[in-house]
Amino acid sequence: MTLTPSTRTAVITGAAARNGIGFHAARRMAGAGWSLALLDLNGEAAASAADAIADEFGVATTGRSVDVTDEESVASVMEAVAGSDLPPIGALLNIAGIPSPCPFLDLTLQEWNTVVGVNLTGTFLMAREVLPEMIEQGSGRIVNMSSVSAQQGGGVYSKTSYSAAKAGVLGLTRSLAREMAEHNITVNAICPGVVDTGIRAAETNEENERQLAAAVPLGRQGTPDEIGALCAWLASPDAGYITGATHNINGGSYIA
Repeated sequence: MTLTPSTRTAVITGAAARNGIGFHAARRMAGAGWSLALLDLNGEAAASAADAIADEFGVATTGRSVDVTDEESVASVMEAVAGSDLPPIGALLNIAGIPSPCPFLDLTLQEWNTVVGVNLTGTFLMAREVLPEMIEQGSGRIVNMSSVSAQQGGGVYSKTSYSAAKAGVLGLTRSLAREMAEHNITVNAICPGVVDTGIRAAETNEENERQLAAAVPLGRQGTPDEIGALCAWLASPDAGYITGATHNINGGSYIA
C-alpha cells in the first residue's frame, strides 16, 4: 500500500512543548497533510498542542499522555489512538528525550536507568507497538532522534548516560531498518547538534548558551523548526529509498 500523508496518521512523542522539536515536527507534518497523534508525559499540554495544530492546519489530531518508558502506558495510549477516528498509522517520530549533564562518576544507577529508559527504551517500545500495523499495510516511516553527543561522546551539554543512550538509538535504527526493509518500512535517525529548545533551561545560562553557539561553525544554534523539517521530509514519500541512515544536522559542529 502506498504511503500517502493525507490518508495516514503520524505518531509523535515528546510533542507538547511549543519550543520543542516534537511540536515543530508536528507542524511540519500537519502542513504536509498528515493527521497527528501527539504524545507526551504531560497529557494536558499534548492535548493543547494538538488543538492548536488542528486549528492552524485543519488536520485531524489527538493529544494524549504517555510514559514511553512504561510498556503498559505505551500499549494503552496506542490502543486509544487506534480506537479514535484517525487514519491508519503511517509514521512514528520518536522525539521524546531527556538530557543528563551528570559526570560519569556521579551517576547513580537510577539516573542511568531513567536516561536510558526515556531515550532508548522508549524508542524501542514505541516502535514495537506501531510496527505490526505498518507491516500489515505494507508501508511506514520511523524517525528516531539521536544526537551529535552519540557521535562525539558528549561535548555539547549532556554527558555519558545521554551519549550512550543516543548511541544505542543509532544501533537500534540500523538493525531495525534491515529487519523492516522487506515490509517497505524505512527507519532513519537524526543527530542534531546544539538546538535552541528549553531542554537545557534548568541547568544553563545566557553565557553558556552564547558559548555553545560560538562553537558551531555556522555561528548559531539550530532551531526546532529546522530539525522538524528534516523529520517531516524523512517521513515523506520523497524519502522512500533512504533507510538505516544517520542524518547530521549540526551547523558543521561534527563533520563525518
